[in-house]
Amino acid sequence: MELRQIDDYRWEIPQTGAMRVPGIIYADAAMMAALQKEEACRQVANVATLPGIVKASLAMPDIHWGYGFPIGGVAAFDMDEGVISPGGVGYDINCGVRLAVTKLFADEVGPRIADLADALYAGVPCGVGSTGGIRLTVAEEKKAISQGASWAVKRGLGDADDIDRTEDCGHMAEADPEAVSDNALERGRRQLGTLGSGNHFIEVGEVVEVFDPAVAARFGLAEGRITLMLHSGSRGLGHQVCDDYLAVMAKEARKSNIELVDRQLACAPVNASAGRRYFSALACAANFAWINRQVMLHLCREVFMRVFAKGPADLGMRMVYDVCHNIAKKERHEVDGRVRDLCVHRKGATRAFAPGHPDLCAAYRDVGQPVLVPGDMATGSYVLAGCDGAMAETFGSACHGAGRVLSRTAAKKAARGRELFSEMAGRGVALRCQGRTTAAEEMPEAYKDVNSVVEVVHRAGIAKKVAKIRPLAVVKG
Repeated sequence: MELRQIDDYRWEIPQTGAMRVPGIIYADAAMMAALQKEEACRQVANVATLPGIVKASLAMPDIHWGYGFPIGGVAAFDMDEGVISPGGVGYDINCGVRLAVTKLFADEVGPRIADLADALYAGVPCGVGSTGGIRLTVAEEKKAISQGASWAVKRGLGDADDIDRTEDCGHMAEADPEAVSDNALERGRRQLGTLGSGNHFIEVGEVVEVFDPAVAARFGLAEGRITLMLHSGSRGLGHQVCDDYLAVMAKEARKSNIELVDRQLACAPVNASAGRRYFSALACAANFAWINRQVMLHLCREVFMRVFAKGPADLGMRMVYDVCHNIAKKERHEVDGRVRDLCVHRKGATRAFAPGHPDLCAAYRDVGQPVLVPGDMATGSYVLAGCDGAMAETFGSACHGAGRVLSRTAAKKAARGRELFSEMAGRGVALRCQGRTTAAEEMPEAYKDVNSVVEVVHRAGIAKKVAKIRPLAVVKG
């Protein structure tokens, strides 16, 4: 595949064959050298063949192979002529990251970090098929996925500030529970407040570097402050929604005479009946995920208060922000000087709206949206802020994490004979998870260097660095 270097951080796949637009990949030279050996670049080109795609098929520097779309992929489709594709959203709909900051500092948390890790592992259900303490009737579950995060707050599981600092206030209004199958509802009914497995995590961290003091202060971040980061999604409900609609979309693509270069790109016109119904089900799954993270934040607050014997005011665990990835959103963006209504797919990518955007909460409207970029469980994570470059180039999008370089199978093979829990302890991280398999699959070497990934989006002007967080304790399913 031909690749043209535009500058130090942008690469173009020229429009050829069935491609309707070019592909643009954000990466440095070292990343691109490795990427050319993978199928992810081909997936960027494949996405460019879909009807109604606007401007370019995009990929962030955490790009790696995924189902249909690459993970790290961004694509926007015209609302009248374009399509919506489950492969452009992913199985874990609204898998996302929530960051909170406390009044605690590293010197008081450090001596208790093992106890805190144990308590978080015990206090938040995790693992494959895990279930939580919230039991719902079918009617109440439908109400919950219609209302989103506010459903939890109304039940005392958080406060109004949490909602204000959640993307879209934790609610997609297009949600229609009637578009969600009974099987999906059954899979999700007992999973609110559960972490799940794989790369989902709870991370206690310490702010170790501040790059932009003014914006960091607005986000409540200062060196030495203790943070809590949650990464999870819509659990079995979202996975089943994706499964259900992939079958529907395959039939719809044939019915609409959409030629697919890859059957994993199954799609439907966004305004057709099947497209609208999938979007309604997707919105329900997104709302479920926001409730899930809201409940987990409440559980974590309780754990912190218990371990450190502090009340809510003294703990001061306050939301910084909650961002979602693995989503499709109806948004307005300026393209070639004209404002257009688009369906923006972000698969393993997150919003990075610039200062002044009307969809930002009042607290951050003048500084830009917090962009949360977790790294591997040893290196650290970043908080960035969206920039004007994102609005001009990427439909207000940036990277969502470090991105894998080893498959789970390859990671397990590479970890043979290693004492991963001891290694993590030696690096100052208290790791808790259900077994060695999870630790091996999520070993630090399985991921790209998050420092390099973040540097690309920072240098490209998509999102600027605000602060870096070092992990102290990590809980995985």
